[in-house]
Amino acid sequence: MTTLLRGVPEGAGERVAELYWEAFAGKLGAALGPAEAGRRFIARHLHRDRAVTARSDEDGRVVGVAGYQLAGRGLVGGDAAAVRAAYGPVRGLWRVFLLALLERTPARGELVMDGIAVDRAERSRGIGGLLLREVEAIAVEQGCRRIRLDVVAENPRARALYERHGFRAVRVRRTPWLRDVLGFGRVTTMHKAVTR
Repeated sequence: MTTLLRGVPEGAGERVAELYWEAFAGKLGAALGPAEAGRRFIARHLHRDRAVTARSDEDGRVVGVAGYQLAGRGLVGGDAAAVRAAYGPVRGLWRVFLLALLERTPARGELVMDGIAVDRAERSRGIGGLLLREVEAIAVEQGCRRIRLDVVAENPRARALYERHGFRAVRVRRTPWLRDVLGFGRVTTMHKAVTR
């Protein structure tokens, strides 16, 4: 069994960073890598109130996380100064540029998903769907009219999950110039209308 929690539980920041890195290292590796440094940066710059977490009832471990953006804050923070402080003034500039390529700003009345990460051993057990439904409940409570997310072509499994939960593709952007740097060549933006 799994319990859903709003926010990142106390003491679970490193575990959330580990799950996020496992799921998004292909995208984040060039900007925040190597792995240990990336996980450390994510853990230090979490906005704990911008997540839904799934915790195993058996051992209390966090087995899944869904991050989202509202009111100008997403799950992972850290501005340009934080990146430069962590990676150095020169190497940090390149990393700031790469992170800016991944930035997505919510429109008025919109909640933007930062991503879902589920422990590999726990996948195909419905945790992703539970996390999505809870994020939708948050969107309703916040008065949002839709949820938006981006999914890369290299992750068809995630896209299938989103489609099963009512998300529809609204735009595809080809990004061949990002394939070598960030590991993906096409991004699909998906929306789901929120009913109050």
